[in-house]
Amino acid sequence: MFEHPEGEPVLVLSEDQCWSLLERVAHGRLVTVVGGRADIFPVNCAVQDRSIVLRTAPGSKLAEMAVNESVVFEADGILSDQAWSVVLRGTATRLETSAEREAAEELNLKPWVPTIKDFFVRIRPEEISGRHFQFGEHPERELGEGSEGG
Repeated sequence: MFEHPEGEPVLVLSEDQCWSLLERVAHGRLVTVVGGRADIFPVNCAVQDRSIVLRTAPGSKLAEMAVNESVVFEADGILSDQAWSVVLRGTATRLETSAEREAAEELNLKPWVPTIKDFFVRIRPEEISGRHFQFGEHPERELGEGSEGG
């Protein structure tokens, strides 16, 4: 998926690489914080104009984003020999205009369960970061490494 420098199991991803990965996912996790308490929610999502769009129903997610629009979104992918994780910090706003909602409808976001989810939320990024991991065996310590006086 990504070329790592020789022997480096962790690769810090560029912004473009992060967006490329996010464009391929349909699910992620939304973190909200209200009153010093963090909540995390699985969400269905799509990328539109380098922002994340969610579809939701009235409830905790929508209420918490109304109180504190600063959120964190995370998505990842895990294969047999590699994995990746992208974290986006941003501002969440409900899509209010008919033009915004129509554009969001074109994303074809489908709820996981057969429930009505009439609200769309856009997360505009302030920061985005990601890492790609190549799996491998745990390295053996060399004698004296990590021991005192060694």
